[in-house]
Amino acid sequence: MDETNNTLNEIPEASFIGIILFLATIASQHLGLVKNPLSDKVEKDIRLAKYSIDSLEILKDKTKNNLAKEESDLLENILSELKLAYIKVEADGNTKNNPPISL
Repeated sequence: MDETNNTLNEIPEASFIGIILFLATIASQHLGLVKNPLSDKVEKDIRLAKYSIDSLEILKDKTKNNLAKEESDLLENILSELKLAYIKVEADGNTKNNPPISL
């Protein structure tokens, strides 16, 4: 196996920033900001975008005063950007109308 394939298959070390970026990527996909890497298509689902944004908000609330400045700033900035994108997508009216999520 060559070194390029080995690097692409490596899983990064788990971290709080990794969790933030993971949820932000999922929210971005559901807002239609980035393509779904599995289908290579833009797939909007406003309900799932909101769920991911709400999950990040919960992380922010539960980790208040317990994060490094870098983590706190990243979480705050990502939440602000995602909330603005969510409002814009909703205002454009270009969302899927899906049934409620049952967890």
